[in-house]
Amino acid sequence: MLREIIAEVKMTRIVIANRLSTSITQLYWNIGKRLSSEKLEKGYGGKVVEQLSVDLKSEFPDTEGFSPRSLWDMKRFYEFYAECHHQILPQFAAVSDDDILPQAVAVLPWGHNRLILSKIKDLREALYYAEAATKMGWTRNILLNFIKADTYHNVKELPKLHNFETALPEHLQEQADEMLKATYNLGFLGVKHQIKERELEQRLIEKIKLFLLEMGDGFSFIGNQYRLLLGRKEYFVDLLLFNRKIRSLIAIDLKIGPFEPEFVGKMNHYLGLLDDQVKMANENPSIGIILCAEKDHVDVEVALRDFHKPIGVAEYRTIFPEKEIRMLINRELK
Repeated sequence: MLREIIAEVKMTRIVIANRLSTSITQLYWNIGKRLSSEKLEKGYGGKVVEQLSVDLKSEFPDTEGFSPRSLWDMKRFYEFYAECHHQILPQFAAVSDDDILPQAVAVLPWGHNRLILSKIKDLREALYYAEAATKMGWTRNILLNFIKADTYHNVKELPKLHNFETALPEHLQEQADEMLKATYNLGFLGVKHQIKERELEQRLIEKIKLFLLEMGDGFSFIGNQYRLLLGRKEYFVDLLLFNRKIRSLIAIDLKIGPFEPEFVGKMNHYLGLLDDQVKMANENPSIGIILCAEKDHVDVEVALRDFHKPIGVAEYRTIFPEKEIRMLINRELK
């Protein structure tokens, strides 16, 4: 009874926090709309906003968020996303009769929205990060990490290499393609030197929550060095995950070097054993992902051509970009 009541209290707190966050975001949207309608700019309108800040703080002394800078951010927030009213963009949520705000932006905490607003200038890119942060439950620091890694452009521009269109039923092909990324950002491991495959695996296990967030939506962890038996022989899958959305086991093979064609044969063998021994009757075919330090598109396409198990090949980045981060910090300071 105690456990059930504790779970109920925790769930209610989450619901209240989400509703509060949405209400605050909509409040700031409405304030931004009011400031925008007055056509205030930082030149002649600066004194007006400064006085408004003083008066709001006097009226609500226990409420944070009414500094002049915050008020300007609210105006910019409204004007930035008001463009959604003029463009065909996904996932709208009505805020008033004549304005619309994307659902993912409406439910995102104000701190997350301010971060996106300060870093992103393109509306579609901003919506991508807002939707990803909402879906994955990213903290502000994780969101910043993905923005610095330029995840939006990596996801949109880099081609994905797999054989899903020939190895999976038609109704699963698009979902599996969405699940796979062309490149995975493992910079959260803090690697500053080349490491062995087992060390890479161990670091991922220690940071399993961040790794699952990087993998995408719907992943759960089953095990590492997952043991499979065939007669007297033993085989071990580096990482075994399950994706709830497509209801498939996901086998991951980690390679510290470039892609080699023989990797596909090994993964194909693993998937056959998983389908025979581990996959449940109500689950879809197991899918393999080979994570390499680098890959050649032609090599991968030729290697996958004659295999009928669904396999994707992706790159990962592990070396922490210390030089680039220092340059970025110096630019920000200037």
